[in-house]
Amino acid sequence: MERNNVVLVDESDNAIAEMEKLVAHEQGWLHRAFSVFIFNGKGELLLQQRAGHKYHGASLWTNTCCSHPQWGEDVALSAEERLNYEMGLKCDLKLIYSFIYNEQVENNLTEHELDYVFVGYSDQSPVLNRDEAQDYKWMNADEIILDIKNNPSHYTVWFKQAFPELLSKINQ
Repeated sequence: MERNNVVLVDESDNAIAEMEKLVAHEQGWLHRAFSVFIFNGKGELLLQQRAGHKYHGASLWTNTCCSHPQWGEDVALSAEERLNYEMGLKCDLKLIYSFIYNEQVENNLTEHELDYVFVGYSDQSPVLNRDEAQDYKWMNADEIILDIKNNPSHYTVWFKQAFPELLSKINQ
């Protein structure tokens, strides 16, 4: 389930073209993505630590799962499949919101994504795909916000933007 391409989009999420993922990140093209946040019955979020060999965000902590839907693929279905692929989890996901961000990351790369944010609930223990994630932990929201404040370099750029906004939307 290697995803080497991304779908380039305009700001209204109209698909424009397909491009190799690394090239899109090198050139900063806006492309479609998703981020999955899985909470347990205690209200804790399942965080994953990205695999150390990733070309960006290596070994950083982030939301439960994230990736890029492929051309013609339903974003929600892609998110469910990727959650199972990366973390060995199956659960229903609900789209909460989407946002666009444009941030420089390491290795002269740019994350410029229209990111769909999904939430699910599960008390299952993940089974990590070591090609994708090297570790996981459950944390409550207050602990995460404090740790992001104290250790911002330990987290991915999209997670630092998506998580506070997600909390505001699900706590309304």
